[in-house]
Amino acid sequence: MTTTTTAPRPVRRAVRLLLAAAVLLSAALGTLLAGAAPAAAHAALLASDPADGAVVATAPAEVTLTFSEKIAVGDDSIRVLEPSGKRADTDEIRELGTDGGVVYGVTLHPGLPDGTYTVAWQGVSADSHPVAGAFTFSIGAPSQTTVALPAQEAGGGLVGTLYDLARYAAYAGFTVLAGGGAFVLLCWRRGAAERPVQRLVVRGWITATAATLVMLLLRAPYTGGGGLADVFDLAALGDVLDTKTGAALVSRLLLLGAAALFVAVLFGAYARASAEGADGAQGPAAQDGPGTDARRDLTFGLAMGGGVLAAGIAGTWALSEHASTGIQPGVAMPVDVLHLLAVAAWLGGLAALLTALYRTPSIEREAVRRFSTVAFASVAVLAATGLYQSWRQVGSWSALTGTRYGQLLLVKVALVAVLVAVAWFSRRWTQRLTDPRPDTGAKGTAGMSAPGKTSGKGTPGKGTGKGGRSGGAAAGDGTPPAEARRAAQLERQRAAVAAAARKRVRDADAERSGLRRSVLVEAGVAAVLLAVTTALTSTEPGRTQEAAAASGVQAAPAAPAGPTEVELPFDTGGEGGEGTVRLTLDPARAGSNEMHVWAVTPDGKPLDAPELKVSFTLKAKEIGPLPITPDQLSAGHWSAGSVQIPMPGDWQIKVTVRTSDIDQTTVDETIEIG
Repeated sequence: MTTTTTAPRPVRRAVRLLLAAAVLLSAALGTLLAGAAPAAAHAALLASDPADGAVVATAPAEVTLTFSEKIAVGDDSIRVLEPSGKRADTDEIRELGTDGGVVYGVTLHPGLPDGTYTVAWQGVSADSHPVAGAFTFSIGAPSQTTVALPAQEAGGGLVGTLYDLARYAAYAGFTVLAGGGAFVLLCWRRGAAERPVQRLVVRGWITATAATLVMLLLRAPYTGGGGLADVFDLAALGDVLDTKTGAALVSRLLLLGAAALFVAVLFGAYARASAEGADGAQGPAAQDGPGTDARRDLTFGLAMGGGVLAAGIAGTWALSEHASTGIQPGVAMPVDVLHLLAVAAWLGGLAALLTALYRTPSIEREAVRRFSTVAFASVAVLAATGLYQSWRQVGSWSALTGTRYGQLLLVKVALVAVLVAVAWFSRRWTQRLTDPRPDTGAKGTAGMSAPGKTSGKGTPGKGTGKGGRSGGAAAGDGTPPAEARRAAQLERQRAAVAAAARKRVRDADAERSGLRRSVLVEAGVAAVLLAVTTALTSTEPGRTQEAAAASGVQAAPAAPAGPTEVELPFDTGGEGGEGTVRLTLDPARAGSNEMHVWAVTPDGKPLDAPELKVSFTLKAKEIGPLPITPDQLSAGHWSAGSVQIPMPGDWQIKVTVRTSDIDQTTVDETIEIG
């Protein structure tokens, strides 16, 4: 007798509540993404010719900028503006080679009038983040200047949207590819011969490969603020290949090409070996036969090769995004690889399990239990690596709630909690499952249906022709063509009936249906979780944002009558990294100013920091940051004698203090320049 069980009503209600919580978290995610701030920059302007604040007797033929690393530039990435705001350059940017950095130049129009000129630049650094700045120089003598810099945001518009979608698809495809392969090798070896599982993993490979290719083609217009037509600019594509991000994308494509061989062996030789082992499972030689060692060796080889490929593909993200910059990159990159592999094993395996539950005739209870163990181990790795990443990128409890990165991280943690809770319900359903008895096939089971078996003598793929002969024999032993066609038709009908019978048995299995619903909820939450992870990769880490918030930014008096002084507390996070910066600017008006900076410890002693930098930004006119590297006069005292402020306004001063090779922070204040 077939017995049926239904989910307890409180269990179904709890699953619905968890799903509602996931929907609410998704809405919160949408709100956060709508106000997401741009990521921080890492490329630096080392020098320029003319220099910042320089006064030259005659107009130069060109303006050159030297950066610490190669940046992606477009036609408008470097603009030279006359005092009136008119464009003074020829709009042709050239890369001039390397001279202590990467040098770019733009030619100026002849016959330029005297006055103060503004040079505004914008691009994307090698770690994929946008960079921008401005400085001034004068021809003949300084003058008052007013410029109106139009908004120019790299990474926006349709190209930016497509690039973000491709980034998400790349993550999702890799997760399904790596996680699906791991599910087959570690949990359900018979699944290698199941067509739905094969299609899932192959589609994951196709998605990851196509998305990576799209990202590579869109990289030039994405970083340069161009349009879709720039995808076909081969010269720009060549520039992309010279960047760290471009090299990572190409490496990912090559590794995915190698992964295609892994997929072919997994669903070819390995699937056949697994099927042969399953066919002989009841014989005495099933465990110790001559083919057992070969299958074991093939499994080991695929597991090792697949693990190396998955780690290599995950490393292409670690080498080109947040993990490769900031503090402790040597530790952060391998931790990031482990984090991505754990995500793939959990969420990709979840997708494979869902496919098996919905699309295959059966899956053994032991396979589901193995995946439960793999998922538990993955969650443990995610917790450990995620804790380190949170400390590295956020740094404090206040940044966890007061910055965009921290808020997204909280949403991610909440989604993981919901996912773990739903997985607990899935585990309860797994404990209810029973495997079919060998002598009953797909019928009379209270658990999961038998793997592809039907009652009767025929099999779904091998029907019999008239008089007990197979359809193939009927066509080859003199049977009239009409009877052969009829036999083939009957064979197809029997196969369809057998498939329908298997589906009815599968759908009538209460335990399987309950597990399917629970895993479906898990998969929905997992899709949102991947979206949050993608958003975090393009959001500025909260560590630097928290430092600015803690400094208590306040506007200076509206009309400073003389020198302006600001005090900014800071904490780089390392040993002896706390202190206060005192900055004075004299006369705090447009034109040339004298700046002094003092750094002291909490007990008032001079802090001899290895490096201190200052920048000025006028957000209302989109000018800046104007970088200033003052000279160190003594321990804890820096000075710059000619700080050029091109125009009055509310200027943001940022001071970057580095107290060791890895400990650094940035604090800011807003003052009014008269």
